[in-house]
Amino acid sequence: MAAHDETVQWISDRAHPIALLDPEAPYSDLLPLAGLVGDAQVVALGASSRQAHELAMASSGVIRQLVEELGFRSVALEAADTSGLGLDEYLRTGTGDPRALLSEARPFLRTEEILDTVRWMREFNRSHPDDQVRFAGTVPRPLRKPSGLDALAGIELSMAEDLIEWHERTGDKIVYWGGMVHTAKGDPRTISPSATPTAHRNAGGHLRERFGAGFVSIGLMFQHGRVPYPVPAPPPEFAETVLGDVGLPAYLLDLRGDAPERVRNWLGTPARTRLIGPHFHAETSADNFMAGGSLGEWFDAILHVREVTSARFLP
Repeated sequence: MAAHDETVQWISDRAHPIALLDPEAPYSDLLPLAGLVGDAQVVALGASSRQAHELAMASSGVIRQLVEELGFRSVALEAADTSGLGLDEYLRTGTGDPRALLSEARPFLRTEEILDTVRWMREFNRSHPDDQVRFAGTVPRPLRKPSGLDALAGIELSMAEDLIEWHERTGDKIVYWGGMVHTAKGDPRTISPSATPTAHRNAGGHLRERFGAGFVSIGLMFQHGRVPYPVPAPPPEFAETVLGDVGLPAYLLDLRGDAPERVRNWLGTPARTRLIGPHFHAETSADNFMAGGSLGEWFDAILHVREVTSARFLP
């Protein structure tokens, strides 16, 4: 059996199929999260695109499981000043209109999917007034960059420090919800395209250094679709090609544990994974990627969706 076929078979044997349901439906497909997360203090959900409906729905389902079943009580919504926007106040007291509050956020956060999750968190708090879930913002602050670091490296360190400080102050277990370029355990990692393509440790790398095995990184990835512009299937050398060849519509895969030698080699070999931002163009698809590490280094688990559709953007 060829290495590619053996890897696809290994993934197929270990993958846990999931259904992407509406926000009000039970997420029983995600029950294996308990074993995957264990005693983690921080679980990072990093998506290859912040504009994909199915990845946002999957993130919402994971957040619900972590809050309802595993006692997580803070959500760090990356790149959102949730206190300044009033979102944390809304969660705690119901004050404000969450749709209007999100309209002041970064463009990729202004979606119906995030709004649905915010409303679910508020309903959870209404039912649990003495055990509420909070927003803990991780806001890039370039002016805090330590001496010796370039601006991007300083932003990554700043985001990690914000989250570490929140954990030390509250003792909460935290869901870190953002983009995989920040949440992966990059030590270092590189981004393309980039005006400054230097390699540096990202927020996930700093969080792994601080929390060790108490930091769990889940990468949310897809093969093709629209976000809202068309995204073709990835080039053969991208990790998503193998993950997509499994053929399942959506699945959760724990990357840890025993694997055949050729699979271990695939997990440990430097990889490319796609990064789809607002300036993506299909004709230069191969130029949009994260590199500088391997799947096994970056992630403890993968949540893969074969085909995605566009997020529903707020008017």
